[in-house]
Amino acid sequence: MNRYARQTCLPAMGEPGQAAIRNAHVLVVGAGGLAAPALQYLVGAGIGRLTLVDGDFVSLSNLHRQTLFREADIDCPKVEAAAETLRALNADCTIESVVAPLDPANAPKLVAHSTLVLDCADSFAVSYILSDACLAAGVPLISASVLGVAGYTGGFCGTAPSLRAVFPDLPDRAASCATAGVMGPVVGMIGAAQAQMALACLTGQSPSPLGQVLTIDMQTYRSSSFRFDAAPEPAADLRFIAASQITASDLVVDLRAADEAPVPISSHARRIGLDAFRNGPGLMPPDGARAVFACRSGLRAWQAATHLRQSWTGEIALVAAGDTPGM
Repeated sequence: MNRYARQTCLPAMGEPGQAAIRNAHVLVVGAGGLAAPALQYLVGAGIGRLTLVDGDFVSLSNLHRQTLFREADIDCPKVEAAAETLRALNADCTIESVVAPLDPANAPKLVAHSTLVLDCADSFAVSYILSDACLAAGVPLISASVLGVAGYTGGFCGTAPSLRAVFPDLPDRAASCATAGVMGPVVGMIGAAQAQMALACLTGQSPSPLGQVLTIDMQTYRSSSFRFDAAPEPAADLRFIAASQITASDLVVDLRAADEAPVPISSHARRIGLDAFRNGPGLMPPDGARAVFACRSGLRAWQAATHLRQSWTGEIALVAAGDTPGM
């Protein structure tokens, strides 16, 4: 009996489904808590090729939820530690590691070479970047997010509307696992659901996970879901760009204070806090220029751009600088 017998015997799977899994190339962005169950189940199911993208390193505070790692992996690149564990699980799976954050500069090429994309980064900037790239390339995206004891996963792009069609606006506040906390088992549940949606998409199961959002709340022990197949696709007005894509002709506003980011996002950036930008005399880009707003997560950039959009119709771009040294 081969290792996949317990899934190929399912009527919705069979040998054709297993062949689809074996021939798939899945791009997984983020190698943390969501990726831990998702990757193990995908590799266990016989995914042919995986590309893991993450620029972060394993830390002690990760270990309660990032179950691919051990204490010996602390300070190692997450994608390399994850790849080593996954190769031991299934040597037939080809695994590539990219020790770098995903950004708008590298996303299109990575997405274009993939059969399906898993967004396990739990970053709204990454989710929007991937959604825009997947929509343009026609590649399915399974995206998820978890905070506290609740989260969601959904299937976007491909044959379904994009993530922007369901979540057109960023949240009012930036919160993360580091600032708001998260329970490991909830992350595991959502990551496992991501893997199931990915396998269902690859094998053409019906109803399709594309166009479906599943939410789980372990505070109330409730789950719910909805379909959004007919959601209108909005114009992607405010797009993220990489810091390397800033040009000399851009009007650049770095919303981070000097103690947050000693080196500005570009040499000609103006440092203005979000409140000062909103309440100041008004900064209007010259005709033909592009306005670029930068901050750590992208949220303040989004808010500043939304404020400017009320009085200016020119091009606006956003930069989520993250925690990269020097930024």
